[in-house]
Amino acid sequence: MAKTIGVVLSERIVAGLIVDYKLEGPLYTFPESEDDAYGLVELPTEDLVRRICEQIKRAAGDAGDLMAVGVALPGLIKQGVVEEAPNLPQLKGARIEERLKVELRNNGINVPVCVINDADGVAAGLAAHHEKLDSLIRVWTLGIGIGFGRYPFAPGVWEGGHTVVTLDDKERFCGCGGRGHMEGIMGQRAMRLRFLDMEPEEVFQAAKEGDPRCVEFKRLWHKALAAGIANSIHMDGTGKFFLTGFNVRFVDLPMLKDYLQQMVKMSPLMSYALEIVEDDAATRVIGAAVTALQAAGR
Repeated sequence: MAKTIGVVLSERIVAGLIVDYKLEGPLYTFPESEDDAYGLVELPTEDLVRRICEQIKRAAGDAGDLMAVGVALPGLIKQGVVEEAPNLPQLKGARIEERLKVELRNNGINVPVCVINDADGVAAGLAAHHEKLDSLIRVWTLGIGIGFGRYPFAPGVWEGGHTVVTLDDKERFCGCGGRGHMEGIMGQRAMRLRFLDMEPEEVFQAAKEGDPRCVEFKRLWHKALAAGIANSIHMDGTGKFFLTGFNVRFVDLPMLKDYLQQMVKMSPLMSYALEIVEDDAATRVIGAAVTALQAAGR
């Protein structure tokens, strides 16, 4: 049996033991209370590394023969180094794989560690869940930011949320400061900046009720998502796209498909499919573990 630990780092740290691509036992979370969900931003890097390793130890329990540890976190990860992490800025520049290996070794766990982008973890988890580990899987995660995940992993930046989807000079709401980005329209933070008097859920509810300003934004939001998907199709080919994250609740599939049909016109590229899936922490944890296991050559 292949025993691996998967960890997801977002608003909280979530870890679990994965045996043969399936969750074995409970998920372990820090902080446990959702009221402390943004406490990780305040932790220095060394404390954050220590907390991650504590959850790994809890998840491992007395399980022997661990093969690898996979950690999925938001940001631009390259060869074990966090090159950019807007949601956890203290990690920028951290040699996170090396730090985790050292801390785990000091705690008696000497296994390969693989750190990936959290959206890639979602894609790998969905591939395992749907028994599609031999297929191309792409996923958009709609939340505080916009993540783009791809399985199988391929070298590259893959910051799909920063795809330019408009040339409007006024579109400057992306957290990175860039103009016209998909995340600057669709991200939770960006929507709050755009509608200072309304929460995102209020905006989409008002759109249902016919408020002109909100109806116009709902259309823009769906055009941005369609543009991101269309760009991926034109660059990487057809296939299945999963949509997940807590803001997937705003997706109007008929509207999205209509805009996408207007953007993708080449007949060889029209055999794509869209599916909305629940944002499940277990899927992310499994994906981190699967990627680590494959990176270890197992």
